[in-house]
Amino acid sequence: MSFPEDLRYTTDHEWAKVGDDGVRVGITSFAVDQLGDITLVTIDAKVGDTLEAGKAFGTIESVKTLSDLFAPLSGKLVAINGELETKPELVNEDCYDKGWMVVIAPADAKAVDGLMDPAAYDAHVKSSG
Repeated sequence: MSFPEDLRYTTDHEWAKVGDDGVRVGITSFAVDQLGDITLVTIDAKVGDTLEAGKAFGTIESVKTLSDLFAPLSGKLVAINGELETKPELVNEDCYDKGWMVVIAPADAKAVDGLMDPAAYDAHVKSSG
């Protein structure tokens, strides 16, 4: 399994991509494979809320399990992917583009540098079984 080079990753199997509007966040292809068919994505936070790194901001439900979604960094929530409310399968179809979850305006612009690069994430996935 390979992971996009332009993203950063967390041990919770989320990805983060720096863009003009903030840091876009989603779950990795490894997480999608582990979860199976996604049936529901719930974002508990609202635009304008402050998210804290490592704290849950929503849940993702699949045919196999229910899992929390964790903020990879602290900051203000500036966008939510509303399409996931009616099309949670977008996460299965395209987890790195159409299946993104939220956009965060980071409290610290350098916080994303503390996340894993693709090689480190790949090693983490291999070591976690």
